[in-house]
Amino acid sequence: MSKKEASTYVEFLAQVPFFSEVSKSSLTHLCQSAHNVSYQKNETIFKKGDLGESMYIIMEGSVKVHEGNYVFNTMDSGDCFGEYALIDEERRSASVTALERSKVLKIERDSFLEVIASDPDFSLGMLAVLIKRHRDINVIQENLANSKEALELANSKMKGLIEGAMDAIIMFDSNFRIVLTNPSANKLLQNKDVLQRNVLYFFDSESAVLIEQLVKDELSHKTSVNNYLPDIVRVIGSDEKETLNEGTISKYGNHADTFYTLILRNIEERLEAENQISFLTKQTQYLEKEIQELTNTYGIIAEDQSMRNVLNLIEQVATTNATVLINGETGTGKELVARAIHKTSHRSDQPLVRINCGAIPANLIESELFGHKKGAFTGATADRKGRFLLADNGTIFLDEIGEMPIDLQPKLLRVIQEGEFEPVGSSETLKVDVRIIAATHRDLLQHATEGKFREDLYYRLNVFPIVVPPLRLRGNDIFLIAEEMITQFSKKLNKPISALSDAEKQLLMSYSWPGNVRELQNLIERAIIISQNGQVNWQHIIPKETEDKSVPQQIAQEKIYTTSEWAKLEKENILKALKQTRWKISGKDGAAELLQIKPTTLASKIKVLGIVRPV
Repeated sequence: MSKKEASTYVEFLAQVPFFSEVSKSSLTHLCQSAHNVSYQKNETIFKKGDLGESMYIIMEGSVKVHEGNYVFNTMDSGDCFGEYALIDEERRSASVTALERSKVLKIERDSFLEVIASDPDFSLGMLAVLIKRHRDINVIQENLANSKEALELANSKMKGLIEGAMDAIIMFDSNFRIVLTNPSANKLLQNKDVLQRNVLYFFDSESAVLIEQLVKDELSHKTSVNNYLPDIVRVIGSDEKETLNEGTISKYGNHADTFYTLILRNIEERLEAENQISFLTKQTQYLEKEIQELTNTYGIIAEDQSMRNVLNLIEQVATTNATVLINGETGTGKELVARAIHKTSHRSDQPLVRINCGAIPANLIESELFGHKKGAFTGATADRKGRFLLADNGTIFLDEIGEMPIDLQPKLLRVIQEGEFEPVGSSETLKVDVRIIAATHRDLLQHATEGKFREDLYYRLNVFPIVVPPLRLRGNDIFLIAEEMITQFSKKLNKPISALSDAEKQLLMSYSWPGNVRELQNLIERAIIISQNGQVNWQHIIPKETEDKSVPQQIAQEKIYTTSEWAKLEKENILKALKQTRWKISGKDGAAELLQIKPTTLASKIKVLGIVRPV
């Protein structure tokens, strides 16, 4: 150790109470054999049961004195620990661990004893410290002797505090016999004469097992009970009133006389408040999501007449309270139609609550729709408001209504007809004012014929039907939607993409899009992700469809066709050309040009063959 370091340590030790009576020259002697040791955060300095051979003085940082997870004390700069190791060879009575990066001065027993033997001044200084400590103890004893009245006053105040506490305080022994309660506990237990009764009798079976196991684990030294109860416990009073409580459990006394204290707080009102907050939060989330989605530029793009017809239907029904059934293939945008109806309605300032009937397990969907009372089933620890109550005065969108369990359909029918229902586990009838919009990709009438859907429910839902056309029948809407999506994804992914060429538009329109708008969206996002230098190879992105080769095979066999057979083949060929050109008859890239006939001739054939453009 250098002279500079020794001088620093001497100045530091001179401020430490343990060495306060020792001269600096003697401290210099001691520092020559001391060691500077550093410890990282959570590093153990010594463990309980280790042999003591050194004392430690904290120069920087802090440590905790503990046994397992129980902390007896914390120390920081200037504090000493392990002093008894300087005069005996007993094992450590507790563990010490660094709470942060810490630097300590370590003095070993042999070095300490050597300084005592060789430096009388050091011995006198240490003796003076011990005498001072002894005098301090005498002062403390005198103060304790004079504090009886103060202690009695403190006990009186403590009793008043316990008696006046709003939390229930229950003390019991290791045999679970109650030895003390406060008035709040007597009120909770609905009994003023509970002393010596088994505390477990006042809990339901699950809570009683929890408390019993905590005590048994502590008695077998598996864990400490000086902690919060890990779960909410259910208290059953003498008058059978049940309440939900949270609390703490603590142990006092020694092995001969052990006592446990339960402090319980009724959380019924808090749970009700949390439930209300949850309800309002969910309602707010629905509104926020609704605003986000309604302002999304993926609105309904409708230049094609088939989709304009849908918009006309939306305008007609939106201002009414009529129930709407939206039908269409998966991915056609049925939810967009539902949102458009809600936005245009007089309920637009209220939430649009959505639920996918096919995405929720059958045993949970009733609770999701209509809510439940606490205790209605396992895990129902509090009341819950269902989606219909969330949508009160607003709109509920029942997506994939065809997947709703048939045994739940009468309850939905009652809501539609009468506007009322009972939550699961409740006899209370609730009234709601909810506009219902349902959607499905199934033929519900056929579903009803097969016994999988109630026919009366179908007719109640089908008051105002809207059929959303598949993307393949929406003409130029295909590339208009694609261009809008390309703009959005390019901005989101920060990858500018070149505009669609005419050939690329034709490629998009020639594909049948079995997944509709959702498939288009996914393919465009994928295309932009893998794009290079603003270019996309759309031929590699759009799936290849297997062409119908039945007609060429027949022609190859040189079959002689009858007039009716040839007319059928000609009709199929014209339909194929019309489909590929999106029903454009004349002009560049029209069906007449593709068939290499005059537009007037094609128009005549269309009329003769009875070809009608699908709606």
